[in-house]
Parts: sequence; structure tokens; C-alpha cells
Amino acid sequence: MSKIFKLSEDDLEDLVPPGGGCIATDLITVEGEPVRYMFREEPHNELDSGWRFFSGTESDAYMEHPENFDVHDLNTLANYDRSIIPYLDMPVGTELERLNGTDTFFTVEP
Repeated sequence: MSKIFKLSEDDLEDLVPPGGGCIATDLITVEGEPVRYMFREEPHNELDSGWRFFSGTESDAYMEHPENFDVHDLNTLANYDRSIIPYLDMPVGTELERLNGTDTFFTVEP
């Protein structure tokens, strides 16, 4: 089954410089939920930014199915949720959660 993304290629604007790929759940890119949780891990290869994006409403059962995730260009995710843009230069190891009802993210302490 082919996914129908909330934004089409024609909807995408150049919002951030090329930064590589990232992983996001379909709750963001298909269902249109905002990013509520994001973290940056060591990139898997030179094309990977290391960023991972979640709506924060994914259940454990949802997370167990790889078909609920896709690799996207970082600019694509910026188009889905522009509030992530100020944080994209943060280093590997960054873990952020959205402050309820705002466009502000705060650092999650391990």
C-alpha cells in the first residue's frame, strides 16, 4: 500500500540548507501531527543527519512496525513543522521535547 503524505512535493519550500536525511514517523508525515519529540544520534552514514522525529503519541505497538517510519530530507521535516528549524544545528546527543501548546522545545535530561 502506498502512503499518502500530508504535503506533496509541490507544497515543499526550501527552508533549511541541505542537511541530510532524517527519520520520521507517519503520524507526522501522513497524519499531520506536530513534532513533539526529537533527538539526534550518531549518523549511520554520510547522508544521515542523525535526527529522529516523533509526534510523541506513538504507542509501543506502533513503534514495532518499520513501515510506520520513513527516511526524509531534513528540509521536508522542516516543512511539516517549522518550529524544529532553530534546533537543527544542535549536536549529536541532543534530545528535545516540545513545551505543550508552544513552538518551543526543551532539552530532555538523561
